[in-house]
Amino acid sequence: MFEAVIIMLGIGAVCGIVLSVASKVFYVWEDPRISQVEYFMAGANCGGCGFAGCSAAAASVVAGKAPPSVCIVAGPEAAVQVAAIMGVDAGTAEPLRSLNSCAGGLRAADKYYYDGVQTCAALANLHGGRRVCSVGCLGMGDCIRSCKFDAIHMGPDGYPVVDEAKCVGCGACERACPKSILTVRTMSQRLLHFNEIDDALAPCQQTCPAEINIPQYIDQIRKGDYAGAVNTIRERNPLLLSCGRVCPHPCENYCRRGIEDEPVSINQLKRFVADWEMNSGQRLPIPCAPETGKKVAVIGGGPAGVSCAYFLRRLGHTVSIFEAMPKLGGITRYGIPEYRLPDKVLDWEIQGILDLGITAYTERVLGRDFTLKSLRDEGYEAIFLGIGAWKDLAIGVPGEEQQGCWKGIEFLSKVAGAPDKKIPIGKRCAVVGGGNSAIDCVRTLLRLGAEEVYIVYRRTRKEMPANEVEIVAAEHEGVKFQFLAAPKRVVADAQGRVVGLEYLKMALGEPDASGRRRPVPVEGSESILPVDMIISAIGQQPDPTCLNQEAKEDKPAITRWNTFDNDPELLQTSLPYLFTAGDAATGPSLVVDAIGGGRRAARSIHQYLTGQAVQTSPQSLRKKHIAESLFKTVPGVEKKARTPMPELHVQERITSMIEVDQVISPQDAAHESSRCLNCCRICYNPDKKVNAA
Repeated sequence: MFEAVIIMLGIGAVCGIVLSVASKVFYVWEDPRISQVEYFMAGANCGGCGFAGCSAAAASVVAGKAPPSVCIVAGPEAAVQVAAIMGVDAGTAEPLRSLNSCAGGLRAADKYYYDGVQTCAALANLHGGRRVCSVGCLGMGDCIRSCKFDAIHMGPDGYPVVDEAKCVGCGACERACPKSILTVRTMSQRLLHFNEIDDALAPCQQTCPAEINIPQYIDQIRKGDYAGAVNTIRERNPLLLSCGRVCPHPCENYCRRGIEDEPVSINQLKRFVADWEMNSGQRLPIPCAPETGKKVAVIGGGPAGVSCAYFLRRLGHTVSIFEAMPKLGGITRYGIPEYRLPDKVLDWEIQGILDLGITAYTERVLGRDFTLKSLRDEGYEAIFLGIGAWKDLAIGVPGEEQQGCWKGIEFLSKVAGAPDKKIPIGKRCAVVGGGNSAIDCVRTLLRLGAEEVYIVYRRTRKEMPANEVEIVAAEHEGVKFQFLAAPKRVVADAQGRVVGLEYLKMALGEPDASGRRRPVPVEGSESILPVDMIISAIGQQPDPTCLNQEAKEDKPAITRWNTFDNDPELLQTSLPYLFTAGDAATGPSLVVDAIGGGRRAARSIHQYLTGQAVQTSPQSLRKKHIAESLFKTVPGVEKKARTPMPELHVQERITSMIEVDQVISPQDAAHESSRCLNCCRICYNPDKKVNAA
């Protein structure tokens, strides 16, 4: 018995020594973060993440081969905890969702007959697929078979439809799709994606400066999904109420229906759903990415600044807006009259953006109350400069300083800022210029009591840069047009009050750099237009004097047009931390251009803040069109009447600032949305298919 015990102890001692030596020789160190990360995973070992269990997924996160959100079951809260363990940007913890960019896999014509293996992978290997569309869905359903969560099904038009409620963002569908039609992205990645040459885009979406997915939101309106339409628009444009009222809708110039019929009234449909939300008594929730801890200052609360702040906040950054005027809105509040964009509408829209957690400081003037350097000293890591173009250009004729002479934006902002709108108005007024500001001035003068109002323009009506609908409205309201007239001097009485505008008659010569025929004076044709008030509305520029207090090293480069010089794609100035967009960067332009610029600047700022290279895609489509999408004919289109814009009768509207253009009815919205051909890059639905839907 004793001997057996001794033998067993000896064997045990030998084993212990061997194991001790082995532990040193064959020691494998495991990063302690692996177990910490695995703790926050679901423990289901479901494999939906693409890894062989939670341990393997945790090891991949620590190795940098998978994001903190890799676990598709545990949810975003767990992803935030994992991000904290890894010490990475919490924004990467956003949930992933599958997104399909093709809106009709069966609509493109076949270029050959295929009777091979019924998988997308096999078909893609044969000349890229059987259909003439190079970027569309192949329709064999590889993605559907790959999804283990029943989140994708084949729609009636032959393309996969994703059920967002079921999608867990595992990425199986993306890996299965050989055409990259299905992509798995976070909300931030969707917000930061800009049009690219190989995207599936309709001509209208290619044209929109804000890059809104127009066919998608119109299709959602047609189906009665108004909330979905609002969310689709808001992914690209946070000022849909404002744009629905003032955008000149360049997208409609490229509407395919317009080739054979009248274009779809895209902007009226945008306004319809925007007003639906405002009048519904609720605000649709707007999700934001997890906090990043990065601070950004936005100087200027106009459409560019507000849009930039909106997208930065949704990306998880802390944003403060510094605005010189008493209220946010910029040119949309102080340059666009209430009969086009009511203050209460703008207030509602901007408040919804501020409610995301954006701080606004009003009546804070750059160069007086703060400088770029002081903002940097306060901890702002990046700055957006969107101060607009508020410096009115003078006509440049003798007598402009006389009593009764105004400048366009000065006049409009004075009217907008006066609570009782009591501005001294002449009986006979002349507005010099042919743009939108000039039209806004004459229509405002009529509403404030002027008896006779003239537009004085040196070219003809055909060359006027103002929106056609605004020109027509001014004509209906009784504005008189003095075309081919160039001001020569302001005529004043002995007391220095305006009594007339002397002008030269003009004739049109050869086209100038703008493409319009150059006006040439007719010698000896001087005439006097008897007026007692003159407004010059011939253009504006940014005013860079607000940077006079900055040290030389803190001043960005300025162009000869007084705009802030920047990379037009990245919107980064000569100072790496300073970005700009809107009128301050481009000169006076459209509100929707400023909105698109604000989002583009937000992307660059986000890259700068997160340590990425500030760059764009080499496939960027900015201000270009995909050649194959520009059709000459659109067979199968039957003419359907375009929904007219409902508006107040002239006699109802010219005595007050009440809004002129009204919103269309749900019935009209259903009709107008049915006119959309639901276009993509080369696909569209002829009317017979739309009607059958």
